[in-house]
Amino acid sequence: MKIRMITQTGVLIALTVVATMFIRIPNPATQGYINLGDSMIFMIAVVFGWRVGGLSGGVGSALADTISGYFLWSPWTLIIKGVEGCLVGSLAWWGHRRFSGWQDQVVSGSAILVGGIWMVLGYYMAGTVLFGSIVALTEIPGNLVQAGVGLMAALPLSILLRRALKRSYYESDAY
Repeated sequence: MKIRMITQTGVLIALTVVATMFIRIPNPATQGYINLGDSMIFMIAVVFGWRVGGLSGGVGSALADTISGYFLWSPWTLIIKGVEGCLVGSLAWWGHRRFSGWQDQVVSGSAILVGGIWMVLGYYMAGTVLFGSIVALTEIPGNLVQAGVGLMAALPLSILLRRALKRSYYESDAY
């Protein structure tokens, strides 16, 4: 990786940590919480691809869990959110290469939907291992809301960020 990409990835991981820790609505039954981190994971994956999406999703979210005292969830989050970022990034980049305009946005939205479904299922499976299937069911409504809010925030943010990056690239000396 180039120095610029490493630095950029570090900043995006930090952005994911901040978004995850900004608003936390706890679920006492599973010792977990609802947060805004998915909106950043989705946006980052759509704009920067599967590698950066996977790293910022997994490492950023697991770091937020660790810093916030949710140690029990950190290893699970590393895997679940890492795969989420990779899924969204892979599917969105497939769409970027084949479509433009509204069709590209439909593919990006579909990619985010797949990532959100994975996140809900991943945390249900982790909750089942940790607490049993009945208690794990209490995570599903909050995780569905978290994925839905993430989708609604990430799509417009990703459009704006892609435009800004494209404009700054063409206006810089790199062009």
